Amino acid sequence: MRIAPDWKDYAVIATGDGEKLERWGNFVLLRPDPQVIWRAKKPLRSFDGIDAVYERSSSGGGRWVFNSPVPEDFVIGWRELRFKLKLMGFKHTGLFPEQAVNWDRMGALIKGAGRRISVLNLFGYTGAASVACIAAGADVCHVDGAKAMVERAGENVRLSGLDGSHMRYIVDDCFKFTQRELRRGRRYDAVILDPPSFGRGPNGEKWKIEEGISDLAELVAKVLTDDPLFVCLNSYTTGLQPGVMANILRLALSGRARIDSDEIGLATEEGLVLPQGCTAFAEFDA
Repeated sequence: MRIAPDWKDYAVIATGDGEKLERWGNFVLLRPDPQVIWRAKKPLRSFDGIDAVYERSSSGGGRWVFNSPVPEDFVIGWRELRFKLKLMGFKHTGLFPEQAVNWDRMGALIKGAGRRISVLNLFGYTGAASVACIAAGADVCHVDGAKAMVERAGENVRLSGLDGSHMRYIVDDCFKFTQRELRRGRRYDAVILDPPSFGRGPNGEKWKIEEGISDLAELVAKVLTDDPLFVCLNSYTTGLQPGVMANILRLALSGRARIDSDEIGLATEEGLVLPQGCTAFAEFDA
């Protein structure tokens, strides 16, 4: 398992009984986590200083319950980067800290390329990976179906003190947008694919990862330049193991790249490693 490096503003304090206790900057949150099927060493709700708890509803979904005031927006940092967070529905904060392991790897590849790299970030969400790539010296086309998430990506670029002219912001269905880029003759040196298990585009387009990911990976292979750098494919979908993601890239890229895959996770203060999805990564020879 690959573990996210260099977090100071974030930590997993403790886990157990289907939940994880986390520190996000100055705030302590308790959220559900389906991976946490083991028993807690001590009841997580007995910890002092919990600012907010995400309570699941018996009818589906849930809501945040506040024990103390938490601002509508607050900022945390990873290395020199800054991200604006918000306690949103479906237990989200707007950031996936475990992805720092991929920001680190992508940044190193971009810095070592010796040329300006163009990155296509599909399902880009609030733009953490886009910000990391721009900070490393890339130009990024950031695509997501939700306007609010694309706007938050722009805020994160500005918070990190980066030049926003190196980011192109697109609110669109990722598959349809990539098809149009291909017809327009636009190509990218690197592609990030971070698809949800299920979602909808801005015009109601349906996305289900098991049905769409192979076709999208084949499309991504066509939109790469003749001298590509990397493709990164993430999955948080239960049952889609790292080897499945690697096979999708192998078939789509037809032997053009070196591919590895693994779980990604977070070290906890109690001495465990918490699995948080998986990544398949394709690197191309210079």
